Parts: sequence; structure tokens; C-alpha cells
Amino acid sequence: MTRITTASLTTNTERNLQAAMNRLATIQNKAGTHKEIGRPSDDPAGTANVMALRAQQRQNEQFSRNVQDANGWLSTTDQALTSATDILQQVRDLTVKGANDGALAPDAKEAIALELDQLHDSLLNAANTKFMGRHVFAGTSDQASAVDSAYGFSGTSGVERRIGTNSSVRVDADGAQVFGEGNTSVFQLIKNIVADLRAGTNISSRIGEVDVSLQKVLGSQATIGASHASVLAAEDALLSDSVSLEARRSGIEDIDLGSVILELKTQEVAYQAALSAASRTLQPSLMDFLR
Repeated sequence: MTRITTASLTTNTERNLQAAMNRLATIQNKAGTHKEIGRPSDDPAGTANVMALRAQQRQNEQFSRNVQDANGWLSTTDQALTSATDILQQVRDLTVKGANDGALAPDAKEAIALELDQLHDSLLNAANTKFMGRHVFAGTSDQASAVDSAYGFSGTSGVERRIGTNSSVRVDADGAQVFGEGNTSVFQLIKNIVADLRAGTNISSRIGEVDVSLQKVLGSQATIGASHASVLAAEDALLSDSVSLEARRSGIEDIDLGSVILELKTQEVAYQAALSAASRTLQPSLMDFLR
């Protein structure tokens, strides 16, 4: 027969109580932090997966910020091109009107010339549109104006934003391609029309030139619209990825609160039962009374 000493029984009981208390403390920590993994050693594989998912989430967040910035650039550029289109349409209408030499008196032609001068300045303002302090038609320029006095564009265009792992989009427009430069620019064209009107020269031939400039602006606006559509599609995809990544992370790292509360109550009952059993098992011995 194996004899179990009081000391051995006490030691085993203390060990079991300590284990029960540790299990209870672990569940209480989960309930308090709402996290399944308190330290990496709790679940090394789960910890590695969570770290990888968090890295993907940070990348997704950066792409989302890039998309928001790209959206701002493209919206601003589109508005500027819309304004330029409206202005050039007015220029065309006035050019057609001014080409009717027989029905216009010199004062009427001068009134058209003055209106064209105002449209010239408005078009320059559109070409100098900025977003967040940067020229949308001369994106890398640090000059106060995108268009210089000779109708040249300062800086170079080509501002891009990365909106996906393998996807980038250009968010500005090349001012030289949209408006032309120097003597071939639309600004100079309007000045030439004004000069012809004041000199009494028929401006019928200028209508075709205005149409060419108008088509350039419309073509650039179509390109910006296509880029904007890509950015909006990327925004939707990033939002979907964000939800998916958070669900995967939560499934690994976060607790099921209902299950944890139930387990906590179970462990509390088990611990109380262990204490009760230990108190009945470890009865005082004769030596306790003799001490």
C-alpha cells in the first residue's frame, strides 16, 4: 500500500490550486482586454498571422490616403478643364459673331474684343488652378504662376499617386498639351483674334483654330475622367479589402465575448470547488495541535 504523506498531499493541492488560479487569471485577462492573444507565446502562429494582417492593413490605409489625394487632384483638374471648356465655347461664339463683318459696326467689334480680353484672363486663371498649393497643369512647378508671360508652362507635369500594389495613376494634366505654349497657345490665339478685330481683319479663319484648341481641352478632360474612374474603382476595392482584413484579424486576435464570459464563470466555479475540496481534504492533524 502506498502511503501519501500530509506534506505530499499539501504540495499537490497547492499545485492544483495554483494551476486553477492561473487558468482563471488567463480568462480574466482575456475578458478585460478583449484579446485572444495576450502575448506572442500564447499563440505563436496566430501572432505571426496577425502581424502579417496588420502590415497589410497599414499598406491598405496608405493606399486609401493616396486615393483621397488623387481624388482631390483629379476633381480639381476636371473642374478647371470644365471651366476652360466653357470659356473656349464662349470664345468660339464671339469669334463667329465677330466674323460677320457686314453686320457689325466698329463699336460692336470693340465690345467683342473687350469681352475676349476678359475671357483670355479667365482662361489664364483656369490654367493657373492649384490643389493644395500645387499647380494642376504644372504639377512639379514651385513658381507662383503655372503660365509665364510668354505663355510657357513652368515645371514639368507627371504627378502620380500609387493606388494599389501594382497600380499608379497620373493625377495632373500637361498644361502645354492642353493649352499649347508660346505663339501656338490658345492664349495667343485669343490675343490674335482681338488684334484682328481691332485691325478690321476678317476672323473667319480663326474659328477652326478655336475648334482645334477646344478639342484639345475636351480630349484632356476625357483622359482625366478615365483616371478619375480608375481612382473611384480603387477606392471601392480598398474599402472592401479593409473590411475583409479587419474581419480576418478580429477572427484571430479578438475574443468571442459570450464564450469567454461563460468560460470565466466555469473557471470561477471550478476554482471555488477546488478550494472547498482542499479545505475538506487538508484537515488539521495531531501535530498541528501539538505545535
